[in-house]
Amino acid sequence: MGLSLETPSSTDDFAATAPPAGTLERWAWDYLHSDALAYKLAPPEAPDVTERDAPVRRVLKPARPTALTVVDRAEKVPSAGALRDRTQRARLSHTFLHHELQAAELFAWAILAFPEAPAAFRRGLVTVFEDEIRHMALYAEHIERNGGRVGQWPVRDWFWQRVPSAQTPAHFVAAMGMGFEGANLDHCARFAMQLRAAGDDDGARRVEAVGEEELPHVRFGLHWFRRFTGRDDFEAWSAHLPEPLSPWLMKGAPFERATRKRAGFSDGFLDALDAFAWTPRRVASGS
Repeated sequence: MGLSLETPSSTDDFAATAPPAGTLERWAWDYLHSDALAYKLAPPEAPDVTERDAPVRRVLKPARPTALTVVDRAEKVPSAGALRDRTQRARLSHTFLHHELQAAELFAWAILAFPEAPAAFRRGLVTVFEDEIRHMALYAEHIERNGGRVGQWPVRDWFWQRVPSAQTPAHFVAAMGMGFEGANLDHCARFAMQLRAAGDDDGARRVEAVGEEELPHVRFGLHWFRRFTGRDDFEAWSAHLPEPLSPWLMKGAPFERATRKRAGFSDGFLDALDAFAWTPRRVASGS
């Protein structure tokens, strides 16, 4: 049997006041509300103290440093052939860095949105957050090595436009852990191959390192989805994806089946996901 965590019943439950200083909740709040790029890239360590009887807080969107220009539709990622140009390699890493930033912010968001979730779940959110910060550092260094800088290209807050509609922790881990980070197992393998083919072994190794660290993130999502729902099948997962997200979006090409099995997905789940990719029932483009 899965855990039962109720969805807030009214907007009165969505408190907008800042948490007490020195708490984990305030740490998450401060990260989301900071508009300093240096703070986003290297925040302070999370405290162990948690707020007593913390209310639900659903932050609608994060503060953005002025160095980052947010647009409604960003350029497509560079093609494999374009990656022979170091500027295009820097632009690719810039896109990846912003994905990692949004992921870090959304794990902080979940700390505030789900105060009744088990303590072990919330500690896990912090652990994954810390990995996302480290990934940003890897990409920021790669950007600089290829002659770029953080903020040089516009970014799109695509994850923020979708994930905060998750009503429960089960919906959150379905979208982030099993969904987006599961798909990143495919994307990291593909882009590492493309970077290596373009002669950028350093960039390929960085993407591969990120991909390897996505494995425990996906396992975290799977573990807690099972705890919250008592299930781990494709049907239960797809039913927990916040609208308008579709399983069609949660897969890259080629499909890294062996890597996904290492993360803990069953053959039945992977068969259904692979088949669903060709017949999407809902389409939401993130390009």
